[in-house]
Amino acid sequence: MATIRALALVLVWSSGFIGAELGARAAPPTTLLAWRFLVIAVVLLPWLPRAADRREWMRQAVLAVLCQCLYLVGVYWAAAAGVPAGTSALIASLQPALVLAAAALLGSRRFRFAHACGLTLGSAGVALTAAGDLSAGVSITALVLPLLAMLSLAAGTLLQQRWTTTPRTSTPLMQSLATQAVISAGLITAYTAVVGDLTPPATTAFWTATAWAALAGIGSYGLYYLVTTRDGAERASTLLYLTPAATALWATAMFSEPLRRTAVIGLLVSAVAVAVLNTASKGPVKRRGEPGPDPLPPGRSVGPATACGR
Repeated sequence: MATIRALALVLVWSSGFIGAELGARAAPPTTLLAWRFLVIAVVLLPWLPRAADRREWMRQAVLAVLCQCLYLVGVYWAAAAGVPAGTSALIASLQPALVLAAAALLGSRRFRFAHACGLTLGSAGVALTAAGDLSAGVSITALVLPLLAMLSLAAGTLLQQRWTTTPRTSTPLMQSLATQAVISAGLITAYTAVVGDLTPPATTAFWTATAWAALAGIGSYGLYYLVTTRDGAERASTLLYLTPAATALWATAMFSEPLRRTAVIGLLVSAVAVAVLNTASKGPVKRRGEPGPDPLPPGRSVGPATACGR
């Protein structure tokens, strides 16, 4: 069952980048995002907390902006700017390693040599793929968009981990997702209405892309949480390194995107990074009462924040 859960997570998570590519062919990115958020907000509305203090609403609003709005705007605008779906997925897959490094620098986790090797290999894989995209005509500005998206998600993850010190201090998962979905829907819809892109195209392609993006958003996080609770947060986080290869294969099959040699090499290098990080995650960690920093509390992940969806 663990293998099935892992495969499902990789496939469904990667489908989110394909949804961005589908949407780029049907409407402006803000139009698709607005309707995607509205659909998800309606689906999750029953879990919206009826009572929450002002501080918690403010925290959820910050996480919504970082983990939902800015992250997805970067990914969807990158697709509209011509960045291949596999490249966006590859850049996004660096987020767990970046959060791990930041957690070590902040003193909440031991940073091993194997972690540094994994982060370096993952960065090298992205650099190789980006070099191939630049030679194929993708602009540097376009490639910066998924990078900024990944940095926004990493910042949201670190904030969420800092605000959640124990399971009892965290907002229940579905309530967090519902709150962020409603806030994100309000913000993105308001912006899209101001720029005049809110009216949806009356095409099957647009609504297919919207449904795809909404299902990918809900399904990917549900599977991420399932793998985290059943198989461990480290395994769930490192599995995200495998999503770029799956995304590239999706894009080749659906959009006939060429699978360049540099992309293949970059994906292979990133796969090695997965193996290195998996090995590092199985090593011993400092326990409370021992010298050195404490490990993250049970249930807290170095990947996407517990309250941050896609």
